[in-house]
Amino acid sequence: MMIKEQTDREEVPFWFDPLCPWAWITSRWLLEVERVRPVRAEWRIMSLAHLNLVQREGKGLSAEYRDLMTKAWGPVRICAAAAEHAGRGVLGPLYTAIGIRLHNQRRRDDPQVIAEALAEAGLPESLAAAATSTEFDQLIKASHDEAFNEVGLDVGTPVLRIGGTALFGPVITPAPRGEAAGRLWDGLVLVAGTDGFFELKRSRDRSVKPSFE
Repeated sequence: MMIKEQTDREEVPFWFDPLCPWAWITSRWLLEVERVRPVRAEWRIMSLAHLNLVQREGKGLSAEYRDLMTKAWGPVRICAAAAEHAGRGVLGPLYTAIGIRLHNQRRRDDPQVIAEALAEAGLPESLAAAATSTEFDQLIKASHDEAFNEVGLDVGTPVLRIGGTALFGPVITPAPRGEAAGRLWDGLVLVAGTDGFFELKRSRDRSVKPSFE
């Protein structure tokens, strides 16, 4: 199959929180789709911390998960600061650099992760200070609301938009590769184009697995 040039592809907005392992796997699937279908991922940020602690007011959260959500502010704030500094195009490389370290290498408690990721994406280390600042929270909220005003608050991340329809998911593990990734994309295009379609779901029978780089 001949794939269109990068400038002649359908843009697919994809909202992620860098801390979410499920969003990470789905993002790697979408990159695989780029290889076999005429699409291009457009990376955007959402915030699990904002969703769970602010919009859902922390209801039903265990103490452990509440603590995780508090920590989740840091990485997404750094992504917002990076986008403000260098443009939204930097989100893809930065997300990949952070995700490989957090999810593939499982370095979730390593304080060097952010500095290394910023350096790999060609960004100044000073952006790491955004993790504990509220300076970029309105930018996060604006990007977050763009997705969740449409998809609703009873879902999480990832969220993507296909042909004008925002969908939660797909939630997958591991990420399919090659033409298998393309077939999953084709299925999502079909359901996104079906008026009145809302949900397909089954219980998870496996744990999350780090995806390929």
